[in-house]
Amino acid sequence: MGNSGSAVKVCADHQGGINWLSLSPDGQRLLTGSEDGTARLWSTADSQCHGHFQGHESYITFCHLENEAAFTCSADHTIRKWDVVTGQCLAIYRGHTSIVNRILVAKDYLFSGSYDRTARCWSVDKEKQIQEFRGHRNCVLTLAHYSSRDVLEEEEEEEEEEEKVSRDLLVTGSTDCTVKVWWVSSGRCYQTLLGHTGAVLCLILDAPNRELFSGSTDYTIRTWNIVTGEQLKVFKEHQGSVICLELVNRHLYSGSADRTVKCWFVDTGERIQTYKAHKHSVSTLKYHAGILFTGSGDACARAFNSRSGVLQKIFRGHKFIINCIQIHNELLYTASHDGTLRIWDIRGICKRNKRRLKKERSVQGRSSQKGSLSRLFNNKVGCMVQQENGE
Repeated sequence: MGNSGSAVKVCADHQGGINWLSLSPDGQRLLTGSEDGTARLWSTADSQCHGHFQGHESYITFCHLENEAAFTCSADHTIRKWDVVTGQCLAIYRGHTSIVNRILVAKDYLFSGSYDRTARCWSVDKEKQIQEFRGHRNCVLTLAHYSSRDVLEEEEEEEEEEEKVSRDLLVTGSTDCTVKVWWVSSGRCYQTLLGHTGAVLCLILDAPNRELFSGSTDYTIRTWNIVTGEQLKVFKEHQGSVICLELVNRHLYSGSADRTVKCWFVDTGERIQTYKAHKHSVSTLKYHAGILFTGSGDACARAFNSRSGVLQKIFRGHKFIINCIQIHNELLYTASHDGTLRIWDIRGICKRNKRRLKKERSVQGRSSQKGSLSRLFNNKVGCMVQQENGE
C-alpha cells in the first residue's frame, strides 16, 4: 500500500463546505453545491471553474448536472435550474415549505424531496408543479424513479385508466422508517414498504431485476420486490447506520457509520467482503474498474481492491468529512465539508489493478484448461475400465 502524497489540484473557490458533487453525463463538467449558497461549474479538461451560480438565499443541499443544464436545491425551500454556458438562472421551482433535501431529474420530470414531508414532481421546462406526493409522516430524504414498463409484464399492468396515462413511478425513503412507491400521474401511493425501524437514508434501484435496496439507521439493508412490495432479504451485519449504497454486477456495496464497507452477493444475501481502515463513518463510495473508492468522516479517501479487500491507497489532504466522490478519466474528485474540491491521479492504481486482473484471468484460464484435460483423461480412463470389464 502506498500513500498518495498530495492532490494533483486543490480547488478552494467555495467559501463554505461542499455538500454534493455531480458529473455531467458526457463527463465534460462537474458541479459542486455548497454551504455558501452557491454552485460552481468545473471543466474536467482543465480543472478550472467555468461557472458561478448565485441566487439561493441559503445553503445548497444537493445538485444535479445534465449536459446543458444544472439543478440545485436549497434550505431556502426552492430548486433552481441554470444554463451551464451563461450561468443564468433559467427557472425557480417554488412550493416546498421547508428544506429541499434531494432532487432527481428523469425524462422531462424534476422530482424533489423535502423536510416538509412531501415529494413533488415538476415540469423541467415549464417551471410548474405537476404532482405532490403526500403521505409520509416525516421528512423525505432519498428518491428513485422507474417506469412500470421496465418491470411489469403486460398482464400485470391492469391498473386504473389514470395510471395508464403515465407508467412512471417515484420511490421515496423517509425518516418515518418507510419506503413508498407512487404513481407519478396521479400522486397515488402504489405501495408502502414496511420493515425498517429507523430512518431510510439511501435507496438504489435495480429495475431489470425488479429489486429495490434500502439502507437505514436501523443498521440494516433490505431488498424488496418493487412489483409486489415483498421484502426479499435483510442484510444485518453492520453495527451502525447504513449511509450509502452502490450496486455493481449483482454485488451490493454498503458504507456505514460503523466505519466499514461491506460487499454482499445479492442473489444469496451472503456477505463476501468487509473493507476496514476507516477511522470514522463511511459517507460515500464509488466502484471503478475493480477498485472500491470510499470517502469518510475522517477526511480521507481510500482505494481498496474490491475482490481481496486490501487497502491500496489513502488520499490525505482534506480537513473535514468527504461528502461526495466522482471518477472520470482515471482522476478521482473528492468534495469535502472543508470547502475544497480535490483532484487525484489514480492511473497508477488502475494500471496495477488491470495487471492483477489480467494475471488472475490467466491463472483461472490455466486452471480451467487443466480441469478440462483432467476431465478428458478421466473420461478416457473410464472408457478403458468399461472396455476391460466388458461393459
